Amino acid sequence: MSAISYLFSAGGFLVYPLLLLLVVGLIIIVLKAFQLRRSSTIAPGMVDQIEHMLIDRKIPEATALCKQGKSPMSRVLLSGIVNYEKSEAELKEILEEAGRQEVPGIRAYLPTLGTIASVAPLLGLLGTVVGMIEVFSTLSEETSVNPSMLAGGISKALLTTAIGMVIAMPTLAAYNFFIAKVQTLTIEMEKTSLRIVAALKRS
Repeated sequence: MSAISYLFSAGGFLVYPLLLLLVVGLIIIVLKAFQLRRSSTIAPGMVDQIEHMLIDRKIPEATALCKQGKSPMSRVLLSGIVNYEKSEAELKEILEEAGRQEVPGIRAYLPTLGTIASVAPLLGLLGTVVGMIEVFSTLSEETSVNPSMLAGGISKALLTTAIGMVIAMPTLAAYNFFIAKVQTLTIEMEKTSLRIVAALKRS
């Protein structure tokens, strides 16, 4: 508690928005870590079941299974299965469009996470600049400069920059990881869609 009290007393008012960015960033990281799991996005077990059903010409069963699924992949496959009578080229186009509509949901909150990674160090730097202005303003009013007072004031001024960097580094790492994860999942969704098109035409 004493360390937290020191942060708020020494860092100034900009510590509050910095901690808010930290909380929001952590919430997004936890949320995306669950959402971007392969089992949540692709649901490979369900895809295999649907593929076997289509090969066995069990179109109604495959449709019902897709409707029960909550993953983006199940919604994409449903759009293709309900149009199974169309040509292969048309099916590919339908599935590609359905996949494009799912991408914004998969990428949700990632721009916010990237913004936090960019804003946090700048906000911390702003706190340092404000703190330095206060330090030199106080020193200008003093007749004799105390080196310990100068060092203490500068250390407090640099506190917000340190907080901003501590927030930005893991947030940026998580953002880059999730962006790469989205790209991997998107490619896998496209490959899965082609598998289902092939199964539909085979049936």
